[in-house]
Amino acid sequence: MRRFAKFPRFGLRSIHRPSRKANERVPSCQLGEGTHVRIVNAGGRLALELSDGIVDVATASNGSFGPDVQEVYDQWSEFVEWAKGQTELTGPHPAQEDLGAPAPRPRQIFAIGLNYKDHADETGSAYPDSPLVFTKFQTSIAAPFGSLILPSGDVDWEVEMVVIIGTGGANIAEADAWSRVAGLTVGQDYSERAIQLAGTPPQFSMGKSFPGFSPLGPRLVTIDEFENVDDLALSCDIDGEIVQDGRTNHLLFNVPQLIAWLSSITPLTPGDLIFTGTPAGVGMARNPRRFLEPGEVVTSTIEGIGSIAQRCVSA
Repeated sequence: MRRFAKFPRFGLRSIHRPSRKANERVPSCQLGEGTHVRIVNAGGRLALELSDGIVDVATASNGSFGPDVQEVYDQWSEFVEWAKGQTELTGPHPAQEDLGAPAPRPRQIFAIGLNYKDHADETGSAYPDSPLVFTKFQTSIAAPFGSLILPSGDVDWEVEMVVIIGTGGANIAEADAWSRVAGLTVGQDYSERAIQLAGTPPQFSMGKSFPGFSPLGPRLVTIDEFENVDDLALSCDIDGEIVQDGRTNHLLFNVPQLIAWLSSITPLTPGDLIFTGTPAGVGMARNPRRFLEPGEVVTSTIEGIGSIAQRCVSA
């Protein structure tokens, strides 16, 4: 297989990666037993998702929490305390086309490169000593279901688990990191490879920030809902063909390490996103290379969260 140019090394200090047993239980966010909370963006309004339908938050809370989805992260602790006692539905589950991103306007979007060993292997890159961080711009955020406009014939796929920050701060310790997480969602880090890899150094943020290149959803799930939040299956398929199939326990830098590292440099704020990296199976690493074509449907799935899907269309 062709070996690609290594990603740049930025001289960052290394961080310790402690060993963990595959089935070791990761500390939860300490919201208490039975506090599972799922939220969705239902037609632009914040809603709790229950098994039989949804609860419109602004209506049910008599205005204590507004309808704006992004603003709830600034009141996350208070919101969870209120939400865990809600059972009275205000509407049915929204149709897929009515769902929006569960964090539509994050202040900061961090994305981690080469964070799975098998993905580093397939690109011919060395394993990083520290997280390789780039940004995706807010205008790339998109709903979980819809069209993906292909700006060129070089658009690739990368399924990712996305962390949404609930309580921010600086210099967050690894032991406290999960308590700062509002929840997890499914994301795609679509990448226009020609622009991403052009120049020295390459333009990662630009190649990954076209409109629609960061779809999120279909919901946020709080981490206490997972039996082992550090070991979730994630996959991507194109028209039913599985092209990526991995598990998050193969992350080179896990979520607490990423939060500790990022917050040691810049304070995290409520509603920030962390795209945690993608497993092997991307199109640029195939021989021959494969990129997305108009008419194809890309479906990205994470265990316990659900699936998102985009139909590719020409620009």
